Amino acid sequence: MSYFDFHHHKQNFANGIYNLELFQAVPEMPFSAGIHPKDIDENKLSLQIEWLKESINENCFAIGECGLDPMVSATAEVQNKVFLEQINIANELKKPLIIHCVKRFSELIPFRKKSEFPMILHGFNKKQSVADSLLSNNFYLSFGKAVLYNLSLQNTLKNAPLDRLFLETDDADFSIEELYHKVSEIKNISTKNLQDQIFVNLETIKNG
Repeated sequence: MSYFDFHHHKQNFANGIYNLELFQAVPEMPFSAGIHPKDIDENKLSLQIEWLKESINENCFAIGECGLDPMVSATAEVQNKVFLEQINIANELKKPLIIHCVKRFSELIPFRKKSEFPMILHGFNKKQSVADSLLSNNFYLSFGKAVLYNLSLQNTLKNAPLDRLFLETDDADFSIEELYHKVSEIKNISTKNLQDQIFVNLETIKNG
């Protein structure tokens, strides 16, 4: 069975979800499309929204990355507006959302209540209390390269329910297979059982 990469930036890699960059042409493989907080441009916002809507086809698995980030130029007010717009698009088109968040995790909760479809926090590498808060509000968590060396994060992953997690490479240069083997070790299950569960989780979020 294959190693599914939930969120990656590798072109021509079909066994996962490719993160489509803003205004990039739609690929012939599973992808996600969204307006990342760093890319928000108030002067081009209508064009950005139009591009997003036109990009969504049968290969589009999810809306994203989208979310909240105080480290970028767009104001919190504008980010909230764009995030909500993407949640509404996801509700209309029945798609899950891949979430990017920096230092605004508690603010995600009200947005979660507005979403009719699952939200997956990608690249999760925060402490147990943040994981507990997100999981209790029905988020999924996608873990990446930091699991290979971050002992605190390994402990958080160990406590995370199997039916709430995904694995990803994001834009890091390493093998997703390596991550699956590490997580299998941490969760004390076989790699095959982990692969099977990831595919079950994919079907769950796909069906809302």
